[in-house]
Amino acid sequence: MTTYTLTQGRVPLLISMPHNGQQIPPDIAAMMQPFALTVPDTDWYLDRLYAFAKDLGCGLINPVNSRYVIDLNRPPDNAVLYAGANNTELCPTSAFDLRSLYRDGKTPDETEVARRIDLYWRPYHRALQQELARLKAEHGYAILFEAHTIRSQVPRFFDGRLTDINFGTADGASCGDTLRDAFTAVDTGHYSNVLNGRFKGGYITRHYGKPADHIHAVQLELTQINYLNEDTFEWNADEAEKIAAVLKQIIANLIAAKLKPN
Repeated sequence: MTTYTLTQGRVPLLISMPHNGQQIPPDIAAMMQPFALTVPDTDWYLDRLYAFAKDLGCGLINPVNSRYVIDLNRPPDNAVLYAGANNTELCPTSAFDLRSLYRDGKTPDETEVARRIDLYWRPYHRALQQELARLKAEHGYAILFEAHTIRSQVPRFFDGRLTDINFGTADGASCGDTLRDAFTAVDTGHYSNVLNGRFKGGYITRHYGKPADHIHAVQLELTQINYLNEDTFEWNADEAEKIAAVLKQIIANLIAAKLKPN
């Protein structure tokens, strides 16, 4: 069973898109509310936004399934990422708008969650770990770029409109200063940006980013209003082209950063 796709690159940067998948296996779909099958909380069109990555030599890893099946950016013990906030779970039971994802009596129990960890969570993380190890062995260091998008307004998580470009480095713990300086040097033009604001990086950024071990991780949470219609999820080609140019420069700066190899 294929649960992810991995394309190896020629530079030491791997782009992970853990919320880009849209499929829901039939056995899980049968347990869900009809609206959940439209997977509205997807990080839409990430592969199109980062279409330039292949030409830059980046590797990419993508899951097949939706975050509703299991959230690959959550720890396997379901520990809370943001204390005091309304967090989503390892196997989400509600959508961002708080509607229940499951039919009455069909919420996954501990046995079902454990099954999904084994079938969907572990393979992605095993591949992620192995690819970072390969990049480090080849280049002396590895850079993990966590690509995410979200609606510009989600009252469950934050008040008002979110900053356009949200960088997260676990308050500086997941990447070194040289890499931080590389992406913060990019002129984002009229797009607002913040470092370690509302989004500081999820489990993947925090777990794999170990600068002392020459593995650096950066998360970028982009507001979807900058490239699609947030009501219909329709792709806006003109706006997407503009924001993709900024994303391309961010990735190019990360690749060009002069990091000390192991």
